[in-house]
This record gives sequence, C-alpha cells and structure tokens, in this order.
Amino acid sequence: MRSTLLAAVFAMLGCTMLVAGTTLIAKALGSGALGQQVHPLMISQSRFLWGFIAVALFLGLRRATGRQPWRQSADTPRPHYRRHLIRTMLGYTGGGLMFAASAHLPLADANALSFTSPVATMAFAILVLGERVGPWRWAAACIAMAGAAILLRPGAGVIQPAALLALGAAVCMGIENIFIKRLATSEPFGRTMLINNAMGMGISAVIATPVLTWPESPQVWAALVGIGVVMVSAQILLLTANRLADVSFVAPFFYITLVWAAFYDIAVFGLWPDAVSITGACIVVAGGLLMTWREVRAGRRTLPGATGNALR
Repeated sequence: MRSTLLAAVFAMLGCTMLVAGTTLIAKALGSGALGQQVHPLMISQSRFLWGFIAVALFLGLRRATGRQPWRQSADTPRPHYRRHLIRTMLGYTGGGLMFAASAHLPLADANALSFTSPVATMAFAILVLGERVGPWRWAAACIAMAGAAILLRPGAGVIQPAALLALGAAVCMGIENIFIKRLATSEPFGRTMLINNAMGMGISAVIATPVLTWPESPQVWAALVGIGVVMVSAQILLLTANRLADVSFVAPFFYITLVWAAFYDIAVFGLWPDAVSITGACIVVAGGLLMTWREVRAGRRTLPGATGNALR
C-alpha cells in the first residue's frame, strides 16, 4: 500500500512538472526567446496536432501489445459528440488564453491564476446544474478570488491585460471541468483523449490558418512538437496517479505546479517571484486546499478543479 501511494506521488510530481513545462514552452515560443515569436493560436494548434499524434501512437502501442486499460466494452455508450465538442472548444479557448498570458507574465503568476478554475466550476454548477453550495465552499471561493485579485496587481495603476487573459483561461477551464466529469463517468478515458485531441486539431487548424508561419529553427520545431507531447504525457501521469490512489489524496499535489513554474522562471528567465506573487499564490492555494478538504469531508470523490488544469 505504501509503495502504491509513493508511486502515485511520483506520478503527480511528474505531472505537475510537465504541466508547468507547457507554460514554459509557451512562454519561450510566445516571447521570441527561441529566436522566433510564435502566435498563441499557432501554439495551440501545435499542442492539439502533436497531442493527437502522441495519443494515437500511445493507444496504438497499447493495442498492439494487448494492454488496453481503457478498452470499450459492449455496453459502453456511443460517444457524446456534442459534449466532446463543447469540452474541446472550452479547452482550446482556455489553453490559448493561458499560452498568451504565459508569454507576458511570470509563470508562477499565470499558473496561480489558473488555479481559480474551481471557482468557475462551482459557479457553473450552481447556475446550470442547480447544485447547492454551503458556506465552506463559498469561503474557499472567496479566499481564492482574493488571491487572484492580488495577482492582478490593481495597485500598480492598471490591471495587467495578460493577467486578465490568465483569469479568462481559468474560467474556461473551470466550465470545461463540468464536461470532463460527465465524460469521465460514461466514456473510456482513451477514447475521450483521442476525440478531444482530434477535434482540437481540426478546430485549431482552421482558426490558426491566418497566422501560421514556417518554424525557422530546429529549436522552434522541437518546442512546437514538445508542447503537445508534454501535455499528453501529463494527462497520462495524472490518470496513472488517480488509478493508484484516491483523488482526495492526489488532488492537493497538483499545487506543486506553482513550485515548478517558479523554478522554471528562475532557472530559464532569471525571474524571481516578488512578494506580491508569493502572497497571491499562497492565498489562491489556501482557497483551493480548503475547497479540496471540504469536498473530501463531504465524501465526494471527484473534486472541482482536480483535473481541469491538466487536461487543457
């Protein structure tokens, strides 16, 4: 049992490292650090294109070796394509906004703002699903949004537009999480990943057509391929962690993404988090952990925002 939990921890550490890594790659591409400034729409298109190829190869390999943990049984319902499409559009929009924000914000700030997505999930569940929300979850939401308000830095005279992009990404990912939960209860995860990335590839190819440019160096090529492969790898590690341990045990580890993001900022860009970033991030995390704790106490296995960020 202890070795299984340890394996889940290492899977989550790998997942968070890769999730933060996608924002690092997006920042390098969007800021021109690799010698060519790549449009966020092209970054999103590459994320889905190479993500689809990675998923198809992974599932094909599993099938060839006879190992099909997500095999579709005879009673598995047909794909709910409308639900898949809405989820994909939300993920595409959220990912694009996040990649755009990452090019202009410290990675720790961008990732911290994305962790307000459970608040959007909660609000959407109230308005659309009619869920009842108790005082603890309202308190957690208020705490998380207070941290986001600090990260928006209104005292600087004007709110950073890039911070608003990250907050918009959080809203999209929070609503997307509702659809992820619904799909997770009715469809095999492998099929969901394949459909999501296939739809995203088609949608992003059409939208990104006006801004597509030919990569000018091997470094840019590698980064464009890498952002899709890294994201899919993070998804697989998240699934592995959730299979090895309860979601209630796994979910809090996702906040380690902030540590990796700060490390990447320091190591790659020489950006140290200031007092405002640290304070805001800590408050957002406190709100998220409080919401997680309350969901565990309420006996809910699927936690709001536990997977949404990793599946964008």
